[in-house]
Amino acid sequence: MLPGTVCNSARFADNLLSVEAEPSLQKPARSKPTYWLTRFVILRLLGIVYAVAFLVAAQQLLPLIGSHGLLPLDHFLPRVQAYYGSPWDGFRNVPSLFWLNGSDTMLLVLPWIGFALACVVIAGFANSIVMILLWALYMSIVHVGQDWYSFGWETQLLETGFLAIFLVTLLDPRPFPRVAPPIVVIWLFRWLIFRIMIGSALIKLRGDPCWRELTALFYYFETQPIPNPLSRWFHFLPHPLLQAGVLWNFLAELIAPWFVFWPRIARHIAGSIVILFLVSIAVSGNLSFLNWLTIIPALACFDDSFWSRLTPKFLKTGKAVQNQRKSIAAQAAAIGLACLVAWLSWEPVRNLFSPHQSMNRSFDPLDLVNTYGAFGTIGRERLNVVFQGTDSDSAIGAVEWKDYLYQALPVDVQEMPVQVAPYQPHLDWQMWFAAMGTYNQYPWTLHLVWKLLHNDPVALSFFRSNPFPDHPPRYIRAVLYKYSFAAPGNADGAWWTREFQDNWLPPLSADDPHWDSILDAFGWTDR
Repeated sequence: MLPGTVCNSARFADNLLSVEAEPSLQKPARSKPTYWLTRFVILRLLGIVYAVAFLVAAQQLLPLIGSHGLLPLDHFLPRVQAYYGSPWDGFRNVPSLFWLNGSDTMLLVLPWIGFALACVVIAGFANSIVMILLWALYMSIVHVGQDWYSFGWETQLLETGFLAIFLVTLLDPRPFPRVAPPIVVIWLFRWLIFRIMIGSALIKLRGDPCWRELTALFYYFETQPIPNPLSRWFHFLPHPLLQAGVLWNFLAELIAPWFVFWPRIARHIAGSIVILFLVSIAVSGNLSFLNWLTIIPALACFDDSFWSRLTPKFLKTGKAVQNQRKSIAAQAAAIGLACLVAWLSWEPVRNLFSPHQSMNRSFDPLDLVNTYGAFGTIGRERLNVVFQGTDSDSAIGAVEWKDYLYQALPVDVQEMPVQVAPYQPHLDWQMWFAAMGTYNQYPWTLHLVWKLLHNDPVALSFFRSNPFPDHPPRYIRAVLYKYSFAAPGNADGAWWTREFQDNWLPPLSADDPHWDSILDAFGWTDR
């Protein structure tokens, strides 16, 4: 080897080492994910959902479960107490603040307190104390709401709200406190969205064959509980597109959830698919606040690297990150929460793998970890119960019957469906279920008829107008109709067609001798 070659080789090695050591040319280290903005977004949307839920309760609890409501609370709590043996045992199994005070005043005041606290969270201020109060107040409503609060999204809101208690600091309510969001709680939110979506997928695969045959959307938009203005447009889409929609459903519910635990890119894609799916469902119907509530745990799929591209510049986390401090108490609480959720997840997970899977069910009195599902069965035709009244002296023969118009459920075939979600008209939802059964399964409908026969303002608040403003009707009946979407552009400009099926409830008058036994049987005292 030539002498100069050694020198040149040495210089080449030195240059190579200097290039490798140059920071600007090194591959940048991947930053560890942070979740300051993720927490901020989760809490704001949760505050909005809480606000809607409490607003619904503030406006509807009195006519639903008040002392003059359809299912009075002062009849329900004594039955619970008698069943469990004592007030304390009743409280342990059905925890609610209404055990302390079940008055109409409490039914009105408690939801407005919850609404005010939810607005505080929306404004950007939240700590564990505020979140505990929101959770406890709403749990108090759900546990005494009876039929009206028997939907899966009520317990889902309780589970989501409970997790949020541990996402924030104990006292500091600022949008960006010095303590970072516990990563353990972020993972628990991902576990929640996984269970929600997988549960919904499995209940469909095990349930109605139309999901497996990709024909479910041929019927869904027409037969869903409360269609909205876009539902008819979706219903009349070409069948291949509707079949593709079922595949889209399974992509979001069955495949994407498995990737919410993966590294950043896969997790972001999975979260985006789930959220886009939930938005597409929200724009096609009135499913209360369910879709927006379900988006909340899906937001935990995204870290700050995602949100920093979308959020306004004034949402700066730099100062909080620079001055952040570790909280041993917060970390211990998060680990304790994870252990509790792991323990309580046994029954929900076993339910997922059960051939007799329950769709929406709680396994503990506080509804901390639940099982979820939706639309395991799809109706092939839409049946609606319509209440009708007449001031005729007879209910037989050529009688003019006038419809009572629900707040959102279709009645008048000429009227376009309304957009009411995320608000939930509770009576409308229950009457959608009632159309699949009989009035014996929904005895409170008799209470509603009794009240309508007296032009009771509580009963009339469930409807858009009173067809008998000057005097009470002589008779009330409930008729079962089959509703179908009218083709767009039809000559009559109708949105629906309807066909008489049967009398769901025969005509009743206020002086019917059966009323005394009916009212006594259920303890209704408003004679």
